[in-house]
Amino acid sequence: MANIKPFKGIRPKAALAASIASKPYDVLNEKEARQEAEGHPYSFYHVIKPEMDFPDDFDHYAPEVYEKGKHFFQSLYKDGIYFQDERECYYVYSQTMNGRKQYGIVGAASVDDYLNDVIKKHELTRPDKEEDRKKHVRISKLNYEPVFFAYPKSVELDQLVEKAISASPIYDFTADDGIGHTFWVVDDTATVEAIRVAFQKVPAVYVADGHHRTAAAALVGNERRSSNPNHNGSEEYNYFLAVHFPDDQLAIMDYNRVVKDLNGHSDDAFLKALANGFILEKADQSPYRPARLHEFGMYMGGQWYKITAKAGTYNDNDPIDVLDVTVLSKQILEPILGIKDLRTDKRIEFVGGLRGLGELEKRVNTGEMKIAFALFPVTMKQLIDISDSGKIMPPKTTWFEPKLRSGLVLHALDEPYTLD
Repeated sequence: MANIKPFKGIRPKAALAASIASKPYDVLNEKEARQEAEGHPYSFYHVIKPEMDFPDDFDHYAPEVYEKGKHFFQSLYKDGIYFQDERECYYVYSQTMNGRKQYGIVGAASVDDYLNDVIKKHELTRPDKEEDRKKHVRISKLNYEPVFFAYPKSVELDQLVEKAISASPIYDFTADDGIGHTFWVVDDTATVEAIRVAFQKVPAVYVADGHHRTAAAALVGNERRSSNPNHNGSEEYNYFLAVHFPDDQLAIMDYNRVVKDLNGHSDDAFLKALANGFILEKADQSPYRPARLHEFGMYMGGQWYKITAKAGTYNDNDPIDVLDVTVLSKQILEPILGIKDLRTDKRIEFVGGLRGLGELEKRVNTGEMKIAFALFPVTMKQLIDISDSGKIMPPKTTWFEPKLRSGLVLHALDEPYTLD
């Protein structure tokens, strides 16, 4: 049973929302953030990536960095650019990409649900990245950015969303990347209660994107419990900011790999070794995009190949061994190319599907990389099966698009929110 509550969101003035909203902190570096923020004095990048306002050689994790982000936001709030809703609300957040729409319900997810595995995870988190996000939450006492959750389709919640979007949206804009963002406030008492009760019938929710932000938000909330001798469970820090999408509206894009060298093999020796576990064919189209599970595109030496995994190289009855990222690692990356740890090996890099297969060709053609592998995307069913089994996906398996925009609504750990 999912406990997802309404909350008093902290939001920007409607006229400034498009200029303020930013991509998530982890999809670009500080130099790219500076470029995107140029001409937008209230850009939310100053809050979530405050290192962009320091010299390039400044320690990104210095206390001054976190304080800078906090004070930038507080100046926006003090100047009335942001305000807090007076009533507890849910919000509906719609995104449009290439004609496809997805509608998420913004609500406050429960720390207890995270600790008790009602919120299910499929990735490991890195302690350094987790601690970085914790510091933002601890110092600001805010959840700056929402996490991206999925839930099993609910007809009841679909109907409530349909009702909510019949009203006029508060924000409605198309970002520079062509993705549309539309936002509704749901504040009438009956609908708010109906959404809360409907979520209680949802058996579990799934972290789609934002494992580090999820862990940081939940664990800081748990820290606050431990340090409060008067804790009673009703405090706002028992919840954190999340957008919940029905699983049937979401699409996962391919997450591809490029490798710097062949681990000492010649091209011919590598192809010969590959033939032990795969059927190799020169592709009749360029670039070659895999059409089904256990089929890969491979680019090397100016040539695209279609490679198909032979029976015995995968196990369709195991939620991890069925994944093509697992097949690639066990049959090629580890035994042939000598890449055993995807998290630490510097010879491999990962390319999200939004960049297209042309990016794989470019990385190889420039000589930066020797070989590229295009993978068939993971499905939402596979993600849910793995999360339900309690297992962990290999690193860099799922790439969700579109990304949530940050800065459209924030959640305060203390109610009411007050400035220092």
